[in-house]
Amino acid sequence: MGLFDRFRRLFGSQAEADATRDADPDDLFQLTAASVTMTVDLDYEPGDTAGLVFSAMDSTDFQGALRDVEAVLEGSGWSSVHEDDHGYTWAVATRDGFEELVADIYVAADTLADRGYGDRLLAAVFHFEPQSSGQDVYWIYSFRRGSFYPFAPSGPSARDDAREVKLQSVMDEELDVEEDTQYWYPLWPDRRGSHPWE
Repeated sequence: MGLFDRFRRLFGSQAEADATRDADPDDLFQLTAASVTMTVDLDYEPGDTAGLVFSAMDSTDFQGALRDVEAVLEGSGWSSVHEDDHGYTWAVATRDGFEELVADIYVAADTLADRGYGDRLLAAVFHFEPQSSGQDVYWIYSFRRGSFYPFAPSGPSARDDAREVKLQSVMDEELDVEEDTQYWYPLWPDRRGSHPWE
């Protein structure tokens, strides 16, 4: 099974059929308080960039919705809406404060949902970086499952399972963490040291 097919299976129809509850963009605000625990208990600082990935449509109305998303993300900091090598679209934002970053990714997701494209939303990806040494980690929110899961890449196609389990055990009361690890889909960066949305 190829990367693209696995992505479609885990974020697509199977995840939708196996959904434990409806996804809600409001869930993203759980990360605001959780970022304090990530810093104090796990020594990870929230990053200043996050991404929202969704499946685009070739329609005039959807292109209008994309323009609305771009308008939401304009302003302070940096933003981009672009397609990746797998044909998925990323809305990416960089902000000075993590609360503002979460809020802007939420508004981008909510904008698509309000325009009737909530079913096109796949995931929101938030970066955390170690305060001293080590690898970056991510908290990913699956819109198809309505839950978060940790992702700790340790190389171009390797992940640190032990670190992910530790993140889950510490953060389980802070976030709605996905219990079924088969849905902890890895969003591999294209190259070492880069992010999934690059």
